[in-house]
Amino acid sequence: MRSAALADAVDRDPEGLAELLAECELLRAHAESAGTALDDSPASLEALDQLQPRWREDPELAGWLGNDAGLYLGTVVVRTVGGAGWWIWPNGQPVVRLADGREVDVVEAGQAWAAEGAPELSQLYAELAEN
Repeated sequence: MRSAALADAVDRDPEGLAELLAECELLRAHAESAGTALDDSPASLEALDQLQPRWREDPELAGWLGNDAGLYLGTVVVRTVGGAGWWIWPNGQPVVRLADGREVDVVEAGQAWAAEGAPELSQLYAELAEN
């Protein structure tokens, strides 16, 4: 039911869905405590890449932070890359759909970043912005 409601939100209220997905409260709080402001810009992704990964000591925190990092990456892409928008897969996973139709699982990328530091969020953004 949740995935159907999210998919419906893409059609009914895409801006509301984008705002919901942009919240990323844990990531924003973590970044702020490290002195980094997240302003939904590509430069803020570079700042995130520079944070000390202290969260890796706590697997539960890393998972939640990775989810938020992916949603934040998606938010920056949707707000700054022409033709990009949120899309919901049938399993309820939010992804970014680029103008060329390619769908990017930004949450998976965020989780990899939180766990391993790669790919860097700023590098992934640069690759997505090129298309």
